[in-house]
Amino acid sequence: MLMISFMKDMYKTFILHAVAAHFSNGLVPIAFLFLTLAVVTLSPFYEHTVLHLMIVVCLAVPVSFISGIRDWQNKFRGARAPIFIRKIVLSILLFVFCIIIVALRISNPDILAGTGGLKWAYVGLLLLIQPIVVLLGHYGGKLVFQPKRPD
Repeated sequence: MLMISFMKDMYKTFILHAVAAHFSNGLVPIAFLFLTLAVVTLSPFYEHTVLHLMIVVCLAVPVSFISGIRDWQNKFRGARAPIFIRKIVLSILLFVFCIIIVALRISNPDILAGTGGLKWAYVGLLLLIQPIVVLLGHYGGKLVFQPKRPD
């Protein structure tokens, strides 16, 4: 009975965008943590984890983006407020940068062992997506928790 009650509650209250957004936004800092561990320990295992996490993020971001657009249309009637435009632009940047990160890593398996520009582009992009996910979460929090202004 408990499982049936749980499933009914999940069906009534599940918000795909919230789950997908928190999932991908939570993995990005963890990927950077593993990148840091890879650099400090010189262990390839940590760096492999970065690749795997970034692949999962690449798969989750489109789900978050599409569900966010759907929620924007349904809950906010597609209002053209700056906060929505920022979230859309940041989401697109996050996806593009994640694709580039994965492509760089797949095409250069020993990217961290190098000393050239590709290594620094890889590390720089992993660093750059950190504030992107922070801003996406910040703007999402403003939409959910900020009191609405009276009309």
